[in-house]
Formats: sequence, structure tokens, C-alpha cells
Amino acid sequence: MSSAEVVLGFLEEAEPWRLLSPQFPSKVGGKPAWLSQRGLPSLPGMECEICRLPMAFLLQVYAPISGQDRSFHRTLLLFCCKTHECYTSNDSRCMKVFRSQLPRRNEFYPFDPPPEDEPPSGPELDQSVLPVSGVKLCWVCGCPGNKACSRCHTVNYCGKHHQTLHWKQAHKRECGSQEASVVTTSLFLFPESELVTEPEEEEEEVKEEEKDTKEAEEEEEEGGEDGPSLADSLAETDLEEMAMHETEDNKVFQRFKKKIAPEPHQVVRYSRGGSPLWVSSQHIPSDQDIPPCTCGAKRIFEFQVMPQLLNSLCVDSTGASIDWGTLAVYTCSASCNHDDQYCPEFIWKQDFSSDQHTQIKPT
Repeated sequence: MSSAEVVLGFLEEAEPWRLLSPQFPSKVGGKPAWLSQRGLPSLPGMECEICRLPMAFLLQVYAPISGQDRSFHRTLLLFCCKTHECYTSNDSRCMKVFRSQLPRRNEFYPFDPPPEDEPPSGPELDQSVLPVSGVKLCWVCGCPGNKACSRCHTVNYCGKHHQTLHWKQAHKRECGSQEASVVTTSLFLFPESELVTEPEEEEEEVKEEEKDTKEAEEEEEEGGEDGPSLADSLAETDLEEMAMHETEDNKVFQRFKKKIAPEPHQVVRYSRGGSPLWVSSQHIPSDQDIPPCTCGAKRIFEFQVMPQLLNSLCVDSTGASIDWGTLAVYTCSASCNHDDQYCPEFIWKQDFSSDQHTQIKPT
């Protein structure tokens, strides 16, 4: 584990105005608060690579890089598929992450930081279009949407799928009506919260880790006495490999549980240039697994999403479900400009083994 500082993210309720783009928010759920109003991801780029349906906005982290003017404002946005069947073990094709950055002087935001107090109430900000660039946004998901309702021409969508969702939810009743829409929030979105951060406190953990390792090994030894029939059917070398693997997996998982125990409600761990806290010894990426940025620079770890976030997303269901052990995000070490486009970065999904899953889910 790198000694880079770790900052923890927690969910907190916030006034809606605090979660809009001019406040440079870190947040979970709702619609994305786009940073740059130009160069937004293309519609095919926002689709799940498995089912090809539009993905939902999951969260964004405001992460400027000190001393680098091109990254004075910098946001990482994570999207995920809402089709439960796309969440197969250790497969991250149902998720995407994008990076956007701006210098301090830019065409969208004032040079000085936004005021701490709520701005005076003027005409309500139009959420269906980006004010400077004029990019139209989908009513359902808040992503770029150039497809207008053919009857009223007042609502835009990213495509047919979300147009159908809105038609069924509300627009069938409201299309062409002069009255204000009663339904203002799409059912497609995750519940919205602010992501607030605080540094993780350092702790003396070397001796404790050694003690935990010894205890884990003893547990493995005690738990492995039953089942001679299995031993009969497997070669001794296979058994030894399984025992080694289970012990290593248990060590990694116990360390994960111990590390998060002081702050069990953390939903994000941020440590640019640090290392992720893995939930399992299986499916950990090698350097070769993490592709370099298109600019040629190496990608480095920046933050991870914790399994605790799942509890606030209201996604639990029997059978297949939106799920992960942890999501590790790797970004360009140079934080390149990428022609002022939103730059795709790399995400690695690691899942729990089935017995770990039952241990980590809070009651």
C-alpha cells in the first residue's frame, strides 16, 4: 500500500443548488453536473458495452490538481448500467468513467470561487440545456440529447429508450399541456447526495496486521478438518494450492474489513498515486492490465468506490443485481488535455467471493 494520503468520501444531504455545476460539486446520483460544456461524451460512448443501453450517472468527484493550471478545475464522472444482468463477476464493461478539466480562466465559470451562500433566486436555471454551449440534455438522464419529442418539441432525449421511459412515466399525460410538469425527477436516476470528504486517520497497524494474519491462518486450519471425501477426489498438490489461495484471500479480506472498520460509512477512498484497498486476492490488475492514456502517459490509481454505496442506491433485488466489491479508477498521470474533450479513463471492477459477500453487507 502506498503511503499517499487517503481521503474518505461520505454521503450527506445537501440543498439542490449546491450540487449544480457552478458549485463544482462532488456528488452521487441525480443528473451529472457537467464541468466543461463542450466536448461531452458521445451517445455511443455512454452506452453499456454489454447490453448497449444508455448508462446512468453514478457519481462524480471534483479533483483539481494543485499547481497545474490546465487542471485548476477537474472532475471525474462515473456512469454505470442499470441492467442487472450485465453485472457478471469481475467484468467492468457495464461501467465507464470520464475526466473533464478546465483552466481557471475559462468561458463557463467566474475566475473567483463560487460564494458559500445560496445565489439570489433569479429565474430558475434551465436543466434541459447547458447555458453557454447550448448543448441540449436528455430529460431522463441529463446526458447530451438531440432527439426532441415529435409532438411538443419541448423535451429532449438521448435516444428512443429514454423517450419511451419518460412517455410511460409522465410525458404521455403532459405532452402538449400548458401546465407545468408535475413529475420533475426521472425514475431512472439514483438518489442524489453530496459527497463530503475528510482525511483518513493514520493508525499503527503493522503489529495488528501480523496478529490478524496469524488468527486468519488459525481459522483456516480449524475450518479445514471436515471433508475427507473431497480430499480423496483431488490430488494433494491441488489441495495445497486451494489452501494457499483461501488463506491469501482471507488475509486480504480481513485487512479490507479492518481498514474500513473505523469509518464504516465511507463510500469513496481517494488517493491519487496511491493504491486501492482490494476486497480479494483474486482479480487484482497487473501493470499490463491498466492501459496507458491515449496521450501515451501511464495511468495511475486515483480513487475507488466502496460496496457501502450500494446500500443508498436502492438497487437490491433477488437474483442478478447491480453489484461490486470495489471499483478502482485509474487516470492519466499527466492529466492531459485531450483536445478539450471529455476523456475516457479506466475502471476495474473487483467482486467479492460469495462467502465474503455475506460478511460485508451491513444489516
